Amino acid sequence: MKIAVVSITKHGIALAGKVVAALPGAQLFCPEKFRADAETAAPGTFHCYTGKVGDQVPALFAAFDGIVCIVSLGAVVRLIAPHLKNKETDPAVVVIDEAGKFVIPMLSGHLGGANSLAGHLATALGATPVLTTASDARQTLAVDLLGRELGWTFEATHDEIVRCSAAVVNDEAVALVQESGSEDWWTNHANGRSGPLAANIQRFSRIEEIDPEHFAAVLWISQRALPAGLAARLAGKRVIYRPADQA
Repeated sequence: MKIAVVSITKHGIALAGKVVAALPGAQLFCPEKFRADAETAAPGTFHCYTGKVGDQVPALFAAFDGIVCIVSLGAVVRLIAPHLKNKETDPAVVVIDEAGKFVIPMLSGHLGGANSLAGHLATALGATPVLTTASDARQTLAVDLLGRELGWTFEATHDEIVRCSAAVVNDEAVALVQESGSEDWWTNHANGRSGPLAANIQRFSRIEEIDPEHFAAVLWISQRALPAGLAARLAGKRVIYRPADQA
């Protein structure tokens, strides 16, 4: 990920130096009046700007995959609000308090990687990550991240992702059918899961084993085309995962 670190205060820039050190290739952005502080905190990897920080947001959104802000959460909300498009394209945005106690992923937590970035920074800074996405708070399966660390891709509409994600976190019956790919995906799923798979998720080895009417969502890991007889019955409530590995 290409990461920009933004800080607008003297003490925040000192913390930003630690953030840049924890993220190879990251670049610090700060006001021109703090150039000397930036040189000390992140020598050779900083950019100074004149004018308002809000004027820098469009360029940062266009050029970076992630933005780490050592700025108040409320201020960041106001700064980025006019530039939001959708969760598939918006960059990851993470906010850190100036004391370095809390790391808060506030935008594009899953698809954009903000939750993962926050977890990495929390470890590096000795801070507490504040994860508010339901699947992370409950340590259950994240539908839009299943197999991502293994290079899997998924096929689903936005509405199908929303519906299936809701079924998982609301303890509705979910069928997880794995026909291909590595079975060792849970331990490192979504930054790591230490507990068992949630009880509402039932595992199967073939899509033909399930009765779609018994499940609110079906998560199918396979290289096959969806059988014609099931396509209509699963419409709107299935996500298909395509493993890169063939285990």
